[in-house]
Amino acid sequence: MRNLRRAIVLLFLCTLPAYSQTPAKAPNAEQQAVITTLISMWDALEHADIDRYASYLHPDFTSFGEDDTYLNQGKEYEVRSYTNYLKRAKNLHTDMHQPEVTVRGDTAWITYYWTEGADVDGKRVTSRGKSTRIFVKENGKWLCIHGHYTYAPEQKP
Repeated sequence: MRNLRRAIVLLFLCTLPAYSQTPAKAPNAEQQAVITTLISMWDALEHADIDRYASYLHPDFTSFGEDDTYLNQGKEYEVRSYTNYLKRAKNLHTDMHQPEVTVRGDTAWITYYWTEGADVDGKRVTSRGKSTRIFVKENGKWLCIHGHYTYAPEQKP
């Protein structure tokens, strides 16, 4: 399974435009804290720990999902949506590629590409895309307040 993941990631990275493959400088401590928070959010979902996932969300969380026409509003909406999804999805795993983090005081945003796979209703489903997330720091902890997710277009041979 890990070899399959690596192959998917390598295939994905090979399809990115050449200009986006320039290496970024190493993140500072606050930038790394944002990256680590997002990875921890995904880890919580991979382990179906919805309470831990919710602990990383700001009460005013909003999102634009890949197929959403309208803005999703509220932490409760996000938690309910993932609770329902995790009833159908198993073996969920998300990888982050080329994260870029900007921190301005107690606000940060991260852009990145993702690859993801899960067994949904017994069928293997994969996706890849690009995302922007906004975090705010409250009581010393980075909380995700907004996410915007877009599927990456398929590369044509």
